Amino acid sequence: MGVLAAERIKLTSTRSPWWCSAVVVVLGLGFAALIAAVSSSTKDNPEVPPLNVASAVAGVSGFGVLVLMIMATLSVTSEYRFGIIRTTFLATPQRTTVIAVKTALLAVYATVLTAVLAVAALFLTRGIYGSVPGLELATSEEQRALWGVPVYALLGILFAIGVGVLVRQSAAAISIIVLWPLVIEPLLSAFGSFGRNVGPWLPFQNGQRFFSMQESSSANWHWGPWGSLVYFAVFCALVFGAALFVVNERDA
Repeated sequence: MGVLAAERIKLTSTRSPWWCSAVVVVLGLGFAALIAAVSSSTKDNPEVPPLNVASAVAGVSGFGVLVLMIMATLSVTSEYRFGIIRTTFLATPQRTTVIAVKTALLAVYATVLTAVLAVAALFLTRGIYGSVPGLELATSEEQRALWGVPVYALLGILFAIGVGVLVRQSAAAISIIVLWPLVIEPLLSAFGSFGRNVGPWLPFQNGQRFFSMQESSSANWHWGPWGSLVYFAVFCALVFGAALFVVNERDA
């Protein structure tokens, strides 16, 4: 409980979590309002597909989760940068406990925040665009597109903390977190037959597939959306497990 209290104080007494949370709120709700407003002008056009749950929460699942991952990795790398981690480990020699509690606190926060914002973004989209079948949560696919976002955020925090512990340097950790899902994986998936075969093995492609309602037909998937979730979860767990092993083996 002492470790939990210490990590809670670190999270609430510094400015970056508050700024990151504000950015997530603005991006999540702002994109929902923007997409709904722009799409409402083409609502009666039969050639333009209507909005769905995945597009309504795109600001939360895309940029919002990414910002939360950056916040999570900074919570680790900043302590290494300013030497606070040494004091923390002197007070609590069980390093695994420190990292696990920090991860649990940030994961719960990210899960709750993205869940609330996803619901708010959906209702905001309905209010601006109108109620259409794709926004009614009538099917399991639509429901998964909504609650899959906080699940994706939880696993993303696990990955981000692991990267922060392994790399220890803010710029390098943020580069990995941003470039991996936004540049490296889309680039590898774009190379014809190579991309179709490699894409299903890329972790973030699997994680995003779970809550996506428009699956790419070009990829040669070997499992369904639930298999993709398990694949992404195992990948994040391996990165986090490697971080726990490394943090106990090398000097702070």
